Amino acid sequence: MGTFEEFPVITMQLSLVIPLLNEEESLQELYDWIVSVMQSNRLSFELIFIDDGSTDTSWETISKIAQKDQNVKGIRFLKNFGKSQALHAGFKAAQGDVVITMDADLQDNPEEIPELYHLISKQDFDLISGWKKKRFDSILAKNLPSKLFNWAARRTSGVKLHDFNCGLKAYKKEVIKTIEVSGEMHRYIPVLAKNSGFDRIGEKAVKHQARKYGATKFGAERFINGFLDLTTIWFVSRFGKRPMHLFGAWGVVMFIIGFGFSVYLGVDKLFLNPTGRLITDRPQFYIALSCMIIGSQLFLAGFLGELFIRTKKQSEAYKIRETANLKD
Repeated sequence: MGTFEEFPVITMQLSLVIPLLNEEESLQELYDWIVSVMQSNRLSFELIFIDDGSTDTSWETISKIAQKDQNVKGIRFLKNFGKSQALHAGFKAAQGDVVITMDADLQDNPEEIPELYHLISKQDFDLISGWKKKRFDSILAKNLPSKLFNWAARRTSGVKLHDFNCGLKAYKKEVIKTIEVSGEMHRYIPVLAKNSGFDRIGEKAVKHQARKYGATKFGAERFINGFLDLTTIWFVSRFGKRPMHLFGAWGVVMFIIGFGFSVYLGVDKLFLNPTGRLITDRPQFYIALSCMIIGSQLFLAGFLGELFIRTKKQSEAYKIRETANLKD
């Protein structure tokens, strides 16, 4: 009786996810550079370009490269949705055991890829973030705001990285398949990973290069949006699973303040100064009324938040049990 010969399962080692917007001049050079690095290090890889609504010939360049190289894939958005959405699409398509993101403007050095790959695959990190220790950007336009932004992110999130916004990062496959990047949260992927339980986060100083073609696509507004997103992540990570601890606590405090003013006004009117001004003519009445209404609303917001979270958890638990039953 014949036997089947067992062949080893070949897995893809590396997925490179590169979001871009109007980078037609740099794409071919970047592709050639990456392929050279991959071949010299004998790494199996796929290269995923995500065209975030480019208006130049970027997509035509990607299509030509993909026709010649089956390792290259392209995703095209009909309009510009932002870097977070582009990364989300790339993460969804990635199949490699290790996923590395980088920018398409040639400011990130592909020579860093092999070491980033080995830090994840050999040293068991969940995530390695690049640190552009020496930058070639404008001091006033980027360097100083970036330092302030990174300081605030470290203090707020507890993740001790020097450069949250570096596009060059490496992840275990499980990380990018677990987290969900939306809005403009791409700056805070390390924080999202930590909040999801992936706490083996490291950092590597990487080479940063001056922009060779075109101009930056980001303006000063990205720092304002970054701080707003940081506030959102801080709130969600601290109170997302227990909203009653915030809204309920403040609601009770506000209600007690309002109730205290009400008791004071009632006692004063009934026993101390019955012939004085009407209660509605006194400012304490409106303070009491406002505090009690705001307190009740805050308490209800916390209560509804708790109900929503508990309902969601029960629904997820049911789905897990249902999946297990299907396997049986």
